[in-house]
Amino acid sequence: MAAPLREVLEQLGGPRVLVVGDLMLDRYTRGAVERVSQEAPVIVLRAGEQDIRLGGAANVVHMLHALEAEVVCAGVVGRDEAACQLLGLLQELGVDADLVVADAARRTTLKERFVGLAGTRHPSQMLRVDYESREPLPTELEQQILNGLAEKMAGCGAMLISDYAKGVCTPRLTSAVIELARARNIPVLVDPRADGEYEHYRGATLVKANRLETERASGRPIQTGKDALAAGAELCRRYDFAAAVVTLDRDGMALIEPNGCQAVFPTTAREVYDITGAGDMVLAAMGLCLVAGQPLENAVALGNVAAGIEVERSGVAAISRDEIKAAVLAQSQLGGGKIVSLAGAAQVAEASRQQGRRVVFTNGCFDLLHVGHVSYLAEAAAKGDFLIVAVNSDASVQRLKGPTRPIIGEYERAAMLASLQCVGAVVVFSEDTPHALLHAIRPDVLVKGGTYTTEQVVGHAVVEAYGGEVCVTNVVDGFSTTRILESLSQNKNDAEHAPLRRAS
Repeated sequence: MAAPLREVLEQLGGPRVLVVGDLMLDRYTRGAVERVSQEAPVIVLRAGEQDIRLGGAANVVHMLHALEAEVVCAGVVGRDEAACQLLGLLQELGVDADLVVADAARRTTLKERFVGLAGTRHPSQMLRVDYESREPLPTELEQQILNGLAEKMAGCGAMLISDYAKGVCTPRLTSAVIELARARNIPVLVDPRADGEYEHYRGATLVKANRLETERASGRPIQTGKDALAAGAELCRRYDFAAAVVTLDRDGMALIEPNGCQAVFPTTAREVYDITGAGDMVLAAMGLCLVAGQPLENAVALGNVAAGIEVERSGVAAISRDEIKAAVLAQSQLGGGKIVSLAGAAQVAEASRQQGRRVVFTNGCFDLLHVGHVSYLAEAAAKGDFLIVAVNSDASVQRLKGPTRPIIGEYERAAMLASLQCVGAVVVFSEDTPHALLHAIRPDVLVKGGTYTTEQVVGHAVVEAYGGEVCVTNVVDGFSTTRILESLSQNKNDAEHAPLRRAS
């Protein structure tokens, strides 16, 4: 499975995708849980940091952007602070938001989550407060969005409908959008509302529904993969879908093509940290695959991998192609899911600190992994509780070591490092220095192996500026990648000239 999916990722290109649906803003307030209130039997959260993220259909947009698609976004917001923040985030991504309509009669959907940390446990969501309007769009706004969609469809490779039942995906608008797309041979993928009313999705290319949504829409209980296949087939028959995908949480995903593949794709076992955004990630990944003309089996397999990465993150997190590529390699060969993006490394570092663990960071090329590397990494890991290793990309190794290096590719090097028990996470980086990583990850300890002084360690100023520690470990004499390559070259040269010496 690894080789085909890696090839799929290389073939995705940067297509133009149209997303229509319920745009939302997610706001997170994080803090420490210290006591029970004297006023009422409720937990008191001492608020700390607060951040905002795109949610709902806007999160699908974010996911597609991270997967290197060009995105056109259509939806409705209010005329309030949340709308300004949401539009600002879309603008930062460079998304075409011309079809995001402001309606003073509505409020922008805002989901506010309060997340608390108690002791050394993972931060957990304590309360969610929703601010929203659910009334269907008035006819004039429906028509305004439809007219705009008809114009924007030119050049789009797929349309994704993200329906959270907040009033944007009315039966009239949804049916008309699907009809417009079908007339232009544009595939339509639908993430349906939870009420089981699917008539207005009739004729869509694919519907992606979870277990409960599929049960409601099909009238069939789902206990097994076989049940999911039968329920999905019923949806295709009843609503003229070309295919259905049923997501089954830890049981994977079921793909139903009435005239083709019908199979259950198991998921890789993972530590589920937060399921928020997993469904949006699946929709985005599958949409990108269909634009590229990939078979639905590849689309589902890719969506499965992407969702697995998503549930390991806190809150909604956009997943890059490089992360998916690394996860494919790690799942099938080595690594155990430790290979992460810079954003992922920053998240696991913060989660480790919140659990009272000391984060250690080191970096290098690690070409031709040898006993010197392994000894140095073990010593680095002993400086704290969680070791993050940053490995230079192929391009940066070439700049540092010359055009004949590296010998081993970046993802293979990352996978080998991730297979070491002492390593907690691995991130591939392309810059010549680790400064950007150090600013994002903020390790408690920066470690470098060699005969350097502390002041000679690249990045020491960054770490010492926020109170971190810099350490230099011992080296194992006689071991280096350069020396190994020189020895191999000498051995080859000796072997080639040995017959000539004997003849003389």
